[in-house]
Amino acid sequence: MCKGLAALPATCLKSAKDMKHRLGFLLQKSDSCDYSSSHGKKEKISSSQRLSQEEVRKWADSLENLIHHDRGLAAFRAFLKSEYSEENIEFWVSCEDYKKTKSPAKLSPKARKIYDEFISVQATKEVNLDSCTREKTSHNMLEPTLSCFDEAQRKIFTLMEKDSYRRFLKSPYYLDLVSPPGAGCGPENCKRNHTHTLDCNSNIISQCA
Repeated sequence: MCKGLAALPATCLKSAKDMKHRLGFLLQKSDSCDYSSSHGKKEKISSSQRLSQEEVRKWADSLENLIHHDRGLAAFRAFLKSEYSEENIEFWVSCEDYKKTKSPAKLSPKARKIYDEFISVQATKEVNLDSCTREKTSHNMLEPTLSCFDEAQRKIFTLMEKDSYRRFLKSPYYLDLVSPPGAGCGPENCKRNHTHTLDCNSNIISQCA
């Protein structure tokens, strides 16, 4: 022991050792609490991200139920992307976002961007609209309002509802989510190509994450 410490009374040395022990205990307890808190948060997050079978089954009730659910929208978008028709859901989502615009000054530039991207003759992601609806939407661009895309959005929604939505419900993108875990290979499941199913699951997971 160094001379400085040796010169101190025994009671002081004992107090110093006790203090060191207590500090060490408190630090360990703090680390343990931090871990518990972090672990608890992770459990809450993972729990909130779980997708119940009841939620997935509701997607089959209507297209509206499907695309108003974050995971459902992601799965449907992945399916449309596999069919090279994702412009329909992208247009619908853009219209929903546009209707939430609060600043009047932003209406015109946002409307023009949507029009140029999805409706104009040279649109990069042109959606399938009849000439009458396209002409009316073009006229709305003169003085854009929050409802200027309403008719075009309804037409695209109806198109998806009658066409791609029905195919989605019969595709692995939906069937693999609605099938209970551990379920046997039923008649419908056995008809599907196994490799294709795995690929679709990977796409859905990456989209929903």
